[in-house]
Amino acid sequence: MPTNQTTTSSLLADLAPDLRAALTRVRYDADTLLEALGDTAHAALGRGEPVPVRRAAAELGDLGTLVRLLLLGDLIPEPEAAAALSPVSIDRAVAAGFLEHDGDQVRAALDLRPIDLGHGTRWVLSDLDDSMRRRSLDADHVLGVGQASLSLLRATPTAKTGTVLDLGTGCGVQAVHAAAYGRTVTGTDVNKRAIWLAEATAALNGLEIELLEGSWFEPVAGRRFDQVVANPPFVVGPARVEHTYRDSGLALDGASELVISGIPDLLAPGGTAALLASWVHLEGQDWRGRVASWLPDHGIDAWVVQRDVADPALYVGTWLRDAGLDPREPAAQARAERWLDAFRESGVEGIGFGFVYLRAIDGPTELLAEDLTHGFDDPLGPEALAYFERSAWLRAAAADPDLILDSRYRVDPATALERVYLPGDEGWAQAVARLHRGDGPRWQHEVDDTTAALLAGMRPDGLPLRELVELLAFSETGDAATPEFETAVMTVVAGLVRHGLVHPS
Repeated sequence: MPTNQTTTSSLLADLAPDLRAALTRVRYDADTLLEALGDTAHAALGRGEPVPVRRAAAELGDLGTLVRLLLLGDLIPEPEAAAALSPVSIDRAVAAGFLEHDGDQVRAALDLRPIDLGHGTRWVLSDLDDSMRRRSLDADHVLGVGQASLSLLRATPTAKTGTVLDLGTGCGVQAVHAAAYGRTVTGTDVNKRAIWLAEATAALNGLEIELLEGSWFEPVAGRRFDQVVANPPFVVGPARVEHTYRDSGLALDGASELVISGIPDLLAPGGTAALLASWVHLEGQDWRGRVASWLPDHGIDAWVVQRDVADPALYVGTWLRDAGLDPREPAAQARAERWLDAFRESGVEGIGFGFVYLRAIDGPTELLAEDLTHGFDDPLGPEALAYFERSAWLRAAAADPDLILDSRYRVDPATALERVYLPGDEGWAQAVARLHRGDGPRWQHEVDDTTAALLAGMRPDGLPLRELVELLAFSETGDAATPEFETAVMTVVAGLVRHGLVHPS
């Protein structure tokens, strides 16, 4: 495949082999840092508190030097930095834009940190943030591995596949992750600085990643991919670009609309997309209908998971701080006024945020958009692939209702039945019965006693659903199942299959 890594195009990427040798020698990796710093200092690092980290690093030799240089942004005497970075020369590192001189000392000009993406340590280069020193962010600032990036990493399907596109690659972390499961990986970005850093990140990890500069879909026009991942500039607000990593120049949720509506044309048959997106909640409108209007009428199975809804004031304050602004300062207050005015004029009552999964299918577009605001631990990537498999089975069942009735089912081992009793006039009275799925998104379905009895009879080697329905109807009424009863049971079973609480055998 074409690649920017066979012959690198920048001094920073050329520096990568020697820099990788230094990082490996010093053991500047995710596991060693956690072990060497200890839980307390490592937690302080995550909170942006440099003093506990600096005190722990003082006892760590060359590794401690790199912690102070690269993670804390400290000034380091040049001989000390040279020893820790050997075989990298300080002059080469400065010329490449990795370090900068300050008298007879040097400091990091870029952020370089290790992260374990599930396949051992990867190193990621990005611009310096304000976690350890107050600084404002430039318009072309390239964000490192923030919370949004981590969320998408955990939510991305990682089954082996062919071609992968990282749309809006930024520092390249999603593309580096994709290199573990994709045969070939392409990353695009409109920001030239992002391409520069992503190329160096790929080289630092010894990976071949095709990197293309350009806006939105232009760099890959006419191409198709087996998987697309995207962490686009989804911040909802006025049509402006203050920071390219978050602002699209499109009003409100225009960036999410553009990406969700454009990705279907990039998917190969059976291809999958995983992306972060935001959508506005407008007065008198259902957010589900808004997202549905962004999809084509044919060819896509879509699963949209809303993880949070923020009120406008909280949303604006959060993103002001993200840009290194203090909401108490006059300039930040003026910006907040303009932002909230835009929301009010458009009737925005809230801003939803979540994951969007798309799969290319041969048939009319289907959409399930649902809230998943409760806590869960398991990553959503494997669940998304399982969802699409279940959805395909349900499409087949919709075309042939006998498939549901003639199939046998098994209750997922992680499914539990919970009954809640409350005190009543005659002792304990059942208030609700729920089916809980104990893994994945931890779905819950309220059920009645009839459904609970139905699941009690489900066995992979037992009776097909048609016969279970007949037995259930006879036990309740003494008569054969009516078409209405049969249809109601099929609807319940389809819902439980969709969320993985029961499975066709």
